[in-house]
Amino acid sequence: MLQFAGIIPARYASTRFPGKPLVQIHGKSMIERVYLQAAKVLNDVVVATDDTRIEAEVLRFGGNVIMTSSEHQSGTDRCAEALDKFESANHKKYDVVINIQGDEPFIQPEQLSLLKGCFENSQTHIATLAKPIETLEDLLNPNHVKVVVSPAKRALYFSRSPIPYLRNVKQEQWITSHKFLKHIGIYAYRADVLRQITKLAQSPLEKLESLEQLRWLENGYAITAEVTAYESLSVDTPEDLDKILKLKWE
Repeated sequence: MLQFAGIIPARYASTRFPGKPLVQIHGKSMIERVYLQAAKVLNDVVVATDDTRIEAEVLRFGGNVIMTSSEHQSGTDRCAEALDKFESANHKKYDVVINIQGDEPFIQPEQLSLLKGCFENSQTHIATLAKPIETLEDLLNPNHVKVVVSPAKRALYFSRSPIPYLRNVKQEQWITSHKFLKHIGIYAYRADVLRQITKLAQSPLEKLESLEQLRWLENGYAITAEVTAYESLSVDTPEDLDKILKLKWE
């Protein structure tokens, strides 16, 4: 049976919203809410942080936390360091790591279960999620990353542009002429693959689109993309927090 670890990278410093892992959402910090959602599916969950304030909060609610370097350029790099330290502390080896965003308190257990299921296929190196795009506005928005997927659920390409291009179809009719997919930025990696990809240099396509996952594709890693009906609400700004505080919470 595969052993899964959920790692939640969490930084205090944020240009748009400093300290957001510690903001309160109806009696619980955001990092606690993300942790509790992940723990519904994963037996082993740990927060990876470089900030003692976040460390103290995780210890307060009884969670696992690993202190990592402040020099990491991405959550992927932080996950790799946290994996090594968590395995050493737990005296345990993990087969797959799920990188869970620390600013998505609505992360659904069903999404994590979908990711876990991808690794029943031995050919899967990395797994991620996608959701059908419902509006032309979202399709044309470069901040919404699109993905094209093969019938075997292999991700073929990710882009900020609408893909595929529908030749001989008016753009305003694209959304009703094809099922476009929006990439949901959550990843799971085989542990050995996670360690490998952190050593890769930036690739040409990655630099052009500013998408880290293109580096993995360019280096031959197989990314499985499952389609989900859910899309977690992330908190990137104080305005985002105001919106989710108005929603119904348990």
